[in-house]
Amino acid sequence: MAESMAKIPIRQWIRGAALTAVCLVLTASLAHAQAGRPDTRRLTCNEAQQLVQKSGSIVMTTGPSTFEKFVANASYCLPQSNQVRANFAPTKDNPECAVGNRCYQNRGSR
Repeated sequence: MAESMAKIPIRQWIRGAALTAVCLVLTASLAHAQAGRPDTRRLTCNEAQQLVQKSGSIVMTTGPSTFEKFVANASYCLPQSNQVRANFAPTKDNPECAVGNRCYQNRGSR
């Protein structure tokens, strides 16, 4: 192995090692970010609703590459909006669970 490393110019070896390190850090960061966000598909409808009520405002994964922000009530939308609409997502036991609300702004009131 020492012979094969001796044949690689040191700058090229350092660049390769640095690129590998960056890839490992990015992969670990992405895995950590995904692990930290609750997934509605792994919760029952009731569990997801309770999580929104407990948190007030929370971002949850809703599909393989989708996520949504859910709020408990309009106070979590201020100052941009003071209105909410039901926000549905698939859960373990309900494909269209009313998990919480989403902030809503009437276009005429901007």
